[in-house]
Amino acid sequence: MTSKSVTLRPVGRVVGGRHEMIEDDWHDVRAVIRLDGASFGESAVLGLEAFSHLEVVLHFDRIDPERVPGEPRPPRGNPTAAPVGVFAHRGPYRPNRLGVSRCRLLAVDGLDLHVADLDALAGSPVLDVKPYLAEFAPRHPVFQPAWATTLMSRYY
Repeated sequence: MTSKSVTLRPVGRVVGGRHEMIEDDWHDVRAVIRLDGASFGESAVLGLEAFSHLEVVLHFDRIDPERVPGEPRPPRGNPTAAPVGVFAHRGPYRPNRLGVSRCRLLAVDGLDLHVADLDALAGSPVLDVKPYLAEFAPRHPVFQPAWATTLMSRYY
């Protein structure tokens, strides 16, 4: 496979919400996704207010690329858990430091998208915003290992 460089430009930034990385209790954390007014007019969000949820692609810009492990590791550093590979984790220590978060859309005010449950830090670059459509939910039963269920029990 030939590797080609990809350059992404943020479409906006997260304003407000959390300023420090805490893994759990993201439910009802409020923030604003402020879209770049130099690149977009208000027509870019026309119709978005009709959706209840968004999917947001983020850049984990405060993660040092040198700290992204290449070897399997226990989820969240739990020494009693079996190590899993980088693509079996959802945390910020990823090869391209990309995150995907589904959040509630509370209001659209010009190019400010008021959201809740967005697990992103204040100042995080937003690479894309998409409305969440129910038809994109899995069509088949979802399953996951017990360790993932345990970790996520406190996440939202």
